[in-house]
Amino acid sequence: MDFSQATFFTHLAQTTSSPYLISVSYAEGIYIYDTDNKRYTDLISGIGVNNLGHRHPTIVKRIKEQVDKHLHVMVYGEYIQSASNTLAKKLVSLLPDNLNCCYFVNSGTEANEGALKLAKRYTGRTHIVSCFKSYHGSTHGSLSVSGNEAKKQAFRPLLPDIDFINFNDPTDLDLITDKTACVILETVQGDAGVRIPSISYMKALRHRCNETGALLILDEIQCGMGRTGTLFAFEQFGISPDILTIAKAFGGGLPIGAFISDRKIMATLTHDPMLGHITTFGGNPVCCASALATLEVIENERLLDDVEEKGRLFESLLRHPRIKAVRRIGLLFALDFESPEIVTRIVHSAKELGVICYWFLSHPYSFRIAPPLTITKKQIEESCKTILMAIDNT
Repeated sequence: MDFSQATFFTHLAQTTSSPYLISVSYAEGIYIYDTDNKRYTDLISGIGVNNLGHRHPTIVKRIKEQVDKHLHVMVYGEYIQSASNTLAKKLVSLLPDNLNCCYFVNSGTEANEGALKLAKRYTGRTHIVSCFKSYHGSTHGSLSVSGNEAKKQAFRPLLPDIDFINFNDPTDLDLITDKTACVILETVQGDAGVRIPSISYMKALRHRCNETGALLILDEIQCGMGRTGTLFAFEQFGISPDILTIAKAFGGGLPIGAFISDRKIMATLTHDPMLGHITTFGGNPVCCASALATLEVIENERLLDDVEEKGRLFESLLRHPRIKAVRRIGLLFALDFESPEIVTRIVHSAKELGVICYWFLSHPYSFRIAPPLTITKKQIEESCKTILMAIDNT
């Protein structure tokens, strides 16, 4: 086995000049172990992926069962496969009636790409509205509707005919017109540092989309799958989207995403042109088996029941004079500090002490906490003690 930094830096493309650099030997539950058998508490769930922790036994069992049947057999949409059929049936049973048709893809950014294409195709319009400080992915279309200009400038030109509005500001909603194909926003802005909208804003947004015929796309790639205390975050705001995008925790550790809409909307991708959206590996049977197990574990183990209680426990324990603000919904946190430099030192100190917290791309004054929903109260108490120690060390 090759765990050398030489190989990592020479033969793997790098995303930053300062990667986190844990050499992962194995992972179990809320813990990751390095090649020296040092244990790290994963308080970021692999950036929102491992909501059920690492290697949940039910997920591992379902993956193995599917592997014994078959792996990839055909591109998306051509063969009838039990894994994708069963997953789609289960997923739509958990959603509002208008979200009854699933398109399985490979990642969050592909889900958003598909959703944007679907909205333009169905409405025949080109204008898109998104939010400042949003993050929807790194491929060209998703990057185009993301609100971080520093991340976009080097890759222009991007998609045209896009306007940005301020998140949770109803005075901007007039920018949504009868020329708007869709509005895309995160139900809870994650990368901006956990920004939570008001119920009144979300209802006003829904009303404005209804007025103008614009489709509402809610991106729940990070805030979905129980992270906020309900299976989908939009359930807390008294609305539902026209198109929902999910990924990250949806796969239980394997790569799968989806965009979900009404079948009459989704049907427009099948003609003029035929194959309006295609993907080779979308709906991969092993990933679908893992995703189905994820939904069933959340339901059968009643993991949503104590998300809020655990979130409140974290919040009550993480009190320190250097913490300027805490924003939280469920088990998703942003902790604000005086400067990005302080945040960096705290994150590195916590790592040395065996706890993984992490930065936000678009809000360097905060670090994130988003632990597995399976974390116990004792583990929360131990983790908070370590974080406070890391803060004291800076």
